[in-house]
Amino acid sequence: MTQLFYDNTLEGLFTAIFEIFEFKYADPEIVRMDFVQNAFFAERVEIITNLEKSNRVFTKLEKQLGKDGIRQLLYAYLSEFEGIENLIFRVVRYAVQNPNHNIVKDFSNPDVLQVSKLVKSVGREKHRMEAFIRFELLKDGLYFAKIDPDFNVLTLIVRHFKNRYQDQRWMIYDFKRGYGVYYNLEGTEMVTLDEDVLQKFQNDNSLLHDAEIKYQKLWAEYFDHTNIKERKNIKLHIQHVPKRYWKYLTEKKIF
Repeated sequence: MTQLFYDNTLEGLFTAIFEIFEFKYADPEIVRMDFVQNAFFAERVEIITNLEKSNRVFTKLEKQLGKDGIRQLLYAYLSEFEGIENLIFRVVRYAVQNPNHNIVKDFSNPDVLQVSKLVKSVGREKHRMEAFIRFELLKDGLYFAKIDPDFNVLTLIVRHFKNRYQDQRWMIYDFKRGYGVYYNLEGTEMVTLDEDVLQKFQNDNSLLHDAEIKYQKLWAEYFDHTNIKERKNIKLHIQHVPKRYWKYLTEKKIF
């Protein structure tokens, strides 16, 4: 076995896949750098991300699988499914073995089928994040949103919010993965927050603008007063808005 460990980026993964074909590694296993474990009978190879090699894999796959095929591999990668690197490698290898066939819809192959299932799950989470994320106005004029999605979809939802809120500064922060996206009216950038700042965002309403606190109370009261209790159907409500998303909704907060 040859164990190749990479830097946890898609470019690093594509570099690893390129080198598997380049050096003809036998029985390869691709592992994220922070998941590397000692294997007595495995040769360990550190993969240094190489954009030229990564782009060659990307170009090859785009030519054979099309943009939709690339999108599916990206979505599958963002699922963070255990062993996703090796699943993607097997799909790429299957594509290379069938150069005259677009294997994206070949569900007779179990790996292609698994990727398809992951794509649906990630796509569903993306759309729900776009629907359920709520921003809170902070004292410094920044609109801030906390998320911790099941899948790593933050980069997939940036365009939606950038198009929708072009005239205000905002930040969406993934607390589960420890990074966020900040929009400064001109463009977006990836950011990370210190632990003490994160604690304040998690537990302290003192960061909220006074107008935001009043708005949240008024909205919760309005929602409560307009809700017809006799027609309440919790089962149907949960089908449309699963409980794990309630933490994002202002009307679900208790003051």
